[in-house]
Amino acid sequence: MTPVVQLAVERGQHLTISEMFMNAGIVILVVFGVLFLMYILISISGKIIEAITKAGKKEEPAKAAPAAPAAPAVAAAVAGEEFSSGTLKLKDCDEKTAAMIMAIVSDNTGIPLSELVFKSIKLVEKK
Repeated sequence: MTPVVQLAVERGQHLTISEMFMNAGIVILVVFGVLFLMYILISISGKIIEAITKAGKKEEPAKAAPAAPAAPAVAAAVAGEEFSSGTLKLKDCDEKTAAMIMAIVSDNTGIPLSELVFKSIKLVEKK
């Protein structure tokens, strides 16, 4: 028996079915009220965390901006003037396009161009 029913039985009182349903309804309302409050708190904390991460992401591109002048190094790498990490086979692709692809890959991955090794670049046309 639940504590409410035990208390009523100990006093010699009996709860009617309507009183039991009322007690059950109150318990359900309290449970759902607490769940709703937890939902609100979680939603608010999620929005706060999202705002913090967005602010952090906005600062990152400013830090990454000095790394953008990698294009001259790419052109020099294709021409083989500064350093060479092997041979690069170009298939249906000119050197300018290859240099642009290499710069884009370097920028998107965040890996310095001097650490990347390209073996071949092939132009693929859509059908």
